[in-house]
Amino acid sequence: MLAGPPGNGKTTLAEAIAFALGVPFLTIRYDAVIDSYLGETSARLKRVFEFARSTPCVLFLDEFDALGKERGDVHETGEIKRVVSSLLLQMDDLPSYTVIVCASNHPELLDRAVWRRFQLRLELPMPTRADFRRWLEHVGADRKALGMDPAALARELEGGSYAEAEEFLLDVKRKIVLAKGVPKSIVSHQLKAWKKRFGPKAGVTGGNGDRDPAAQSE
Repeated sequence: MLAGPPGNGKTTLAEAIAFALGVPFLTIRYDAVIDSYLGETSARLKRVFEFARSTPCVLFLDEFDALGKERGDVHETGEIKRVVSSLLLQMDDLPSYTVIVCASNHPELLDRAVWRRFQLRLELPMPTRADFRRWLEHVGADRKALGMDPAALARELEGGSYAEAEEFLLDVKRKIVLAKGVPKSIVSHQLKAWKKRFGPKAGVTGGNGDRDPAAQSE
């Protein structure tokens, strides 16, 4: 079970597990599984799990709270409670060569019985400044490429997710190529938009130009 805010690598980690094991990566499409007719959702889930049992694979269920909701919730219908019960039975019947990976942005919504089905429960939190520093090194975003100290850029990116930081970096590289501009000025311009989006968490400066003291602490 992978839990944490969106954009921090839950799907990527699941794909990496399948790659490391050398098996197919199967993702359940909820729009093709969930149905308004009584019993149809459970029947479709059963067919999905039957296929997953037929070959070694990694079966990935993103946004797992859409299926594994707490059955004690008085606001839920009897149908979703039957779906959860059917889902748990199907998970129990999986062979050892089928790895099931589930991801949720809202683990607090999951049924209590879901948790014991997973041998590993990992939380993927929002990246810290140090995490961003290592990530920038990994993707080759150095001072020469960006015209800015990666440590300083990592400080500014703090408050966003990996996915948002990747989008920011791709946008910067695109503008550097298309505009043929000075990397440092382009990065500075893009950081202004980033600061408006994430506020103090991204290390914004105050009205007097001084950086927020909280953003200075490691």
